[in-house]
Amino acid sequence: MAHLIEQMAYVGQTPWHGLGNELTSNQPLEVWAKQAGLDWTIKESPVRFVANSGGPLGEILSYPDSKVLYRSDTKAPLSVVGNRFKVVQPEEILEFYRDLTEVSGFELETAGVLKGGRKMWALARTGQSGMLKGNDQTNAYVLLATACDGTMATTAQFTSIRVVCNNTLAVALKGSTANAVKVKHNTAFDADLVKKQLGISVSGWDQFMYGLKTLSERKVKTAEARNYFLKVFTDDSGSGVGKTNERSMAKALSLYEGEGMGATLASSEGTAYGLLNAVTEFIDHQRRAKTVDHRLDSAWFGTGAALKNRALEQAMSLVA
Repeated sequence: MAHLIEQMAYVGQTPWHGLGNELTSNQPLEVWAKQAGLDWTIKESPVRFVANSGGPLGEILSYPDSKVLYRSDTKAPLSVVGNRFKVVQPEEILEFYRDLTEVSGFELETAGVLKGGRKMWALARTGQSGMLKGNDQTNAYVLLATACDGTMATTAQFTSIRVVCNNTLAVALKGSTANAVKVKHNTAFDADLVKKQLGISVSGWDQFMYGLKTLSERKVKTAEARNYFLKVFTDDSGSGVGKTNERSMAKALSLYEGEGMGATLASSEGTAYGLLNAVTEFIDHQRRAKTVDHRLDSAWFGTGAALKNRALEQAMSLVA
């Protein structure tokens, strides 16, 4: 099966999924665009179809309410969308970071395309970090991603990455209704407005790290740990009758009990923070997936991301 990540670039250590072109630090955005596979544009064309009643070759008709999006370089079709759909170009994903990298000290670490260009993203380190006991470091990032197939809005969000294991977690900002800014595709993408709404600030990160520190100081009993994983891996889908994924729960429990990366650090061993890390490691590194690409897509944008949010909520309930 072909990789969903058509192309990707990164600086520093090889990403946890092991894919991409390695770059040296502080490369211009033009180099990133080429190496990350973002050096093309999304073109539009009317939807046309062949009606069989129009002679031996049929009659070519158009459908005025929709348009086809396709790649400028390969002419490969990407999706069929409504005429009100506002396209976010690959170039705009990288340009979002221009002032952040040139003025504010951010550094791009990964960028690339998923699903043949239907999804695009870039991830930049903010320069902020936090340290928990046992030299357990977590760094702050801003992720910007979009899709041109209607599967997700253009999304900017804070993301944390734990250094010891490369686990990723969307940062929950206190006082905010969400940890992300989402721009629907019936609205034009305004990078400056998104950055303002996201509120790229030190205070939001400090609040998040304070939450992780609180989790790392909350000791957990065996019964509490099992109950935590039961809540995380039980999906009642609103029916009130939960179905538990026993295999996933057992694997996450084993990661928590010592098999996980960094599980024996003072911040994680026998703590609520350890519970959370077991779930994030399971989703990012252990969860069954067709390919590594599918796992990344799920962990950042799909069911894996939702499961990590549930894990964070359940962990925070232990210290409420």
